[in-house]
Amino acid sequence: MIARLIYFLQETPATLPGLSDSTSNNTQSLWDLVWGWTPGENGEDGHYSMTSVIVVSLLLFLSVMAIYIFIERYLNIRKALKEEKTFMVQIRGYMTDGNLDGAKNLCTTTDNPMARMVEKGIMRIGKPVSDIKASIENVADLEVHKLENRISVLATIAGAAPMLGFLGTVIGMMRTFNDMRAYGVDLNKMSGGMMEAMVTTVAGLIVGIIAYATYNFLVSKMGQVIHKMENTSISFLDILEEPGK
Repeated sequence: MIARLIYFLQETPATLPGLSDSTSNNTQSLWDLVWGWTPGENGEDGHYSMTSVIVVSLLLFLSVMAIYIFIERYLNIRKALKEEKTFMVQIRGYMTDGNLDGAKNLCTTTDNPMARMVEKGIMRIGKPVSDIKASIENVADLEVHKLENRISVLATIAGAAPMLGFLGTVIGMMRTFNDMRAYGVDLNKMSGGMMEAMVTTVAGLIVGIIAYATYNFLVSKMGQVIHKMENTSISFLDILEEPGK
């Protein structure tokens, strides 16, 4: 019995019952699998699944959009995080000497949100500290809004891509069951719809994972920017409230 089982397992697929040499000829490339290629039978031409073409094309578009948004936002956020270590030290020195013009020039030549916050605060010197604080907070809100622009799109893609893939899955399974009703349990007929279902699911999950990971990465970087802005605001207000100011 064991010897017969070993002999059966060693048989090549072409010699097993129910399979023929045509099986190897139907092997599809990865490109054909992604786009839902169904080989023709009995001399007929093969065709691509319209559902796979539409779903995969949409997912490809979403993936390109997610990568573009991530790179563009990351470069802007990294630029915002670049702050001269001596920036507040120089501001303190200018303000201690009463050189407000020098402090404004330093803020103008320093291109980051923290410098623009301090510049607005310097422009409001002479007014109550509460008004200066409100002005700084308004600038901070605008800067955060600009940096967060389009980041929410990544969250939308992270949620929409898997759902789009699952939509392709459902349509593929509907096609499979329709083929079963029309042709019976024919693996050759069923395989196209089943493969279509699996491929769109995988594609949707890949795009969703990429968008989700990049979204969370950018959110963590935004947290660092907000922390720096809060520290800069506190430091500037401390300078204003020092004795003799």
